Amino acid sequence: MDILIWVLVSLLVIVVLSIATVVFIARALIKRIRRNRNLAGAMLRTRAWFSSGPQRRILTLRVRLGEALGSGQAAVDLAARGDGPRGELPRLFRRINDEGVALDLQLRLMESETDAGVLAVELPAAGHRVDQVVGLVRRLRSAVAAGLAAPTDDTLTTLQSDVDREIAALHAGVQELQRLNRGDERFEPTRPSSTAASIVRDNKGTRS
Repeated sequence: MDILIWVLVSLLVIVVLSIATVVFIARALIKRIRRNRNLAGAMLRTRAWFSSGPQRRILTLRVRLGEALGSGQAAVDLAARGDGPRGELPRLFRRINDEGVALDLQLRLMESETDAGVLAVELPAAGHRVDQVVGLVRRLRSAVAAGLAAPTDDTLTTLQSDVDREIAALHAGVQELQRLNRGDERFEPTRPSSTAASIVRDNKGTRS
């Protein structure tokens, strides 16, 4: 009897530890997904695809907001590497990102709302705020792009001229090589055939 109790207790401990391990791993994965914009965006798009009604509208707003903040972060990172204008852009984007994070929290809270009347009032306002954040990010990206456009155009124009000149020189070299090869074939001496050589030797032997 004591052995049976110990076996049951051991099994219970194993089950509890297994459940605790699964919960710990799940929480770690959720935190990692939330920190990674790409993974979080993929999860939101999947959830939005399989949702309907107000829930789908809320998830769609969260996807749009996340994509906008991600594109803004990419533009600021590009400018910070020295490839574009800096100025106050990083500080401004931090403010935009803070507002976006707060808005995303509001949208996450709205996901648990069950009152259709409340959602009917809050959804249009939330959509308007998402539009404002998206517009701000677009203006920020336009500022970064404006600083990158001029030197990029000049560089591409110079590269295009260099490539055209190199291709023309290469084409001229190929034509000259082909012309020389045709000239060698035209003036190559014709070797007498073995039959003609034997006839000449026979004639020489007859005369002698």
